[in-house]
Amino acid sequence: MTRIPVPVERPGLTRRIAPAVGLFLLAPLVGEYLLGNIPTSEIAGVLFLAPMYGGGAILIREVVRRTGRGWPSILVLGAAYGLLEAGLLDQSLFNPSFIEDHDFQNGASVPALGISGNNALTFVGGHAIWSIGAPIAVVEALVPRRGTTPWLGRPGLAVTCVVFVLGSAALFYGLYEESGFLASTPQRVGTVAVLAVLIGVASALGRRPRPVVDRRAPNPWLVGVAGTVATGLFFSRPESWWGVAMGLGLVTVMTVVVIRWSRCDGWGAAHRLALAGGALSTYCWGGFVLLSLMDAASPVNLIGQALLVLGAVALLFAAGRITRNTPRKRGSGHIADPGDHLSPRSRADRASDSRRV
Repeated sequence: MTRIPVPVERPGLTRRIAPAVGLFLLAPLVGEYLLGNIPTSEIAGVLFLAPMYGGGAILIREVVRRTGRGWPSILVLGAAYGLLEAGLLDQSLFNPSFIEDHDFQNGASVPALGISGNNALTFVGGHAIWSIGAPIAVVEALVPRRGTTPWLGRPGLAVTCVVFVLGSAALFYGLYEESGFLASTPQRVGTVAVLAVLIGVASALGRRPRPVVDRRAPNPWLVGVAGTVATGLFFSRPESWWGVAMGLGLVTVMTVVVIRWSRCDGWGAAHRLALAGGALSTYCWGGFVLLSLMDAASPVNLIGQALLVLGAVALLFAAGRITRNTPRKRGSGHIADPGDHLSPRSRADRASDSRRV
């Protein structure tokens, strides 16, 4: 008896690229606007920043997911993105007059390199956590069935590369025309060298997850509280060498703790979302502080900031609800992929969706 193949309904283009579009916009909104570094009265600027911020976040995620790597690679490449932006694109790492009436190399100054140790840690760590890591974790939680699979095919990936390069070039030339500042050749060469090291580290990190230990993962709420406290301390640390030591200590402790937790039975998307939520909660209050320090706390900007905070809370609530309603594999911290229960042909059809975008 001949079996009649059942046609597989493929989602439309809009639905397939929706997670990538969401990340494209969320990365600059978190990295600059929720932070309060740019007031909401200038919200139109998100369209100018999205190609660099959002394009960078998408490319990092796609590379990591396509090569079967995980969150360590995402965060290391996020640090590389932070160095690329601060060292070669806006050059805030080296420009002492990047902001008027503020010496950008004053905090924990390293005269031999022409940088501030405090700013170096802030830029690299801040972008890895808030511009790249947290937005990716939130969007992946919103689409659990595609949380660890590529969102774009080769055409979409190529378009994203072009958008990222053009957006980065536009930012560089715009700031260069405005300030006339250009980092020295040794500074640029040194930045490229460190970038190569970070990319190498991200590539060297294993594809295989470590074996699960016979220990239950902590409650996601506890993970969220730890993330909130750690990122809050990182954000509010003093701009001195003591602050640098404090920041490095926090990064080291949280890295060890999260690696230990992630090997526990039951670790999964809810815990990753909790860490992202803890980071976003710091920017929710930190944005108001930064607006005040920058003398930009006008009624319009404060109302706009409050709306951004409400939007972040709503997004976390929606992601949390979806995560709670998504089944997990027994004895695993990974979200169950519905494709596990499909035929090989159905799985191939689903995989082809990303190749077509």
